[in-house]
Order: sequence, then structure tokens, then C-alpha cells
Amino acid sequence: MRTHRIHTAQVLQPDCEVLLEESSSHYLSRVLRVDAGQVLVLFNGDGHDYAAQVLSPARRQMRVRVDSRLPGLAEPPVAITVVQALSRGERMDLTLQKCTELGAAAFQPLLSERVEVRLGADKLAKRMEHWRGVVVAACEQSGRARVPELFEPLSCAAWLERATGAQRLVLDPQSAEPLARAVTDPGPGVAVEIASGPEGGFSDMELAQMRARGVRAVSLGPRILRTETAAPAALAVLQCLVGDLR
Repeated sequence: MRTHRIHTAQVLQPDCEVLLEESSSHYLSRVLRVDAGQVLVLFNGDGHDYAAQVLSPARRQMRVRVDSRLPGLAEPPVAITVVQALSRGERMDLTLQKCTELGAAAFQPLLSERVEVRLGADKLAKRMEHWRGVVVAACEQSGRARVPELFEPLSCAAWLERATGAQRLVLDPQSAEPLARAVTDPGPGVAVEIASGPEGGFSDMELAQMRARGVRAVSLGPRILRTETAAPAALAVLQCLVGDLR
């Protein structure tokens, strides 16, 4: 029988009982038809997994007992933040999902000149909640025990003003420098940020501003990739070069 892996915001420790959130309880009881006695794996983002057993399969609040703490999946040796210009519809979801599966440490949504998505305060709050759900679901599927951080959207100028100490790269199809030749192992504790543009890419002015602030322009080869493809492709290359796909 398959062991289902579920995220919860609850504090988890061995020999305790917890009530799962309504959404997870409904999914387990109504969709997966989980019954009392079934074993689950829980995680809350603290870096561990927890073996648990269903006590009461209630639809709204499923009660489970945490039996033991398990070692969580190790994170990549280099923390990579995906700086993704906002994209329409499911494109942003796909970027978040695939980059989470590939080991992104964090996401910085970006507002750039060619971004066609306009979000007011209410819409932004709803989109952020939705995007966090996409990231959590990808962690459940991929076995990650830590949930990547999702920051509030920033303008390009605001992102450039933030001093993070990370190696910063931007995907530019006009760059003569391939990503695979531009990256060297930054060593332990050093982070990388990779910026990927919206549909139509970053503007010439934005790219010039990034270069002026020390952001290195790199390409992913001769083909033009869609916005939802570029960041996962770049992350896969980085993981092969300096991460845990070596």
C-alpha cells in the first residue's frame, strides 16, 4: 500500500497527536479514502519527515498520531533562488512546480516592463496563497522536507537594490556566454540567483541595468525557450554544475 506524504503547518514531534488541516483531511478521507490505521508521512518544513498513523479519518479534521521523526531529504549544497518575472495563467504555476521539484531554495517573483499580469492587493494575496499551495504540493510529490521560500513580488529596480551577496545571473538569449561555461562552484554557504524574464523577455533597458549592477548575462543555447521552460532548464543546468545532480 502506498504511503501518502502530506504537508501540515502543525508542530510535529514523536508521540504526539495532531489534527490535520481541513484541506488535507478532505483530500485524504474523500479522495484517497484513507482509513484508520493507515500510515502517513508528514512534514512541516523543518527539514524532517515524520511517520504517523491515522486515528480518526474525519473529513474536516483528521486526527493522526506521530510515531517517529525520520531524516528528511537533504537540500542541494548551493542555495539557488529563481527570480521569475510574472507570467500569465498556468505558466507561473508550472515554473514554481518544476523548479521546486528540481531543488530551488527560494522564489522571487519579479515585475518587469513586459509583464502582462496586473495584481492589486486583493488579487496579489490570493495569488500568493495559490502559489504557496503549488510549491507545497510539489514538495509533497518530490519528497522535499523543506519548503522553498516565496517572496512578495518586487520590481527589477527593487530587486537590484537588495544586497544578498549571491552570485547573480540573468537569462538573455542574446548573450554569447553559455550558462554552462559561466558558472563556477561558489563554495559552501554561497548562494546563486538566476533571473528569467516574462513572455517577450526582459527589455534592453532592464538588461543594461542588470549588467551595470553586476548581474551576469548568460544564455541557454541557440533556441528561444518559453518563459515557463527557461527557469527549470537553467536550474537543471545549475544543479548539474554546482548542485546535487553532479
